[in-house]
Amino acid sequence: MDSKRNTIIEKLVSKGVYKINGKQLYELSLYELLKQYTMGIEIE
Repeated sequence: MDSKRNTIIEKLVSKGVYKINGKQLYELSLYELLKQYTMGIEIE
C-alpha cells in the first residue's frame, strides 16, 4: 500500500503539486491522494 501511495505522491510532485488543501502530500491518506489525482488537482 505504501508503494502505491508513494507512486501517487511522486506523480503529483512531478506535476508541481506539493500541498493539497494546505496539507503536505505525505500527511494525506491514499484515498485523498487518489481522489485529487483522478478528479483534477486543486492546488492551494
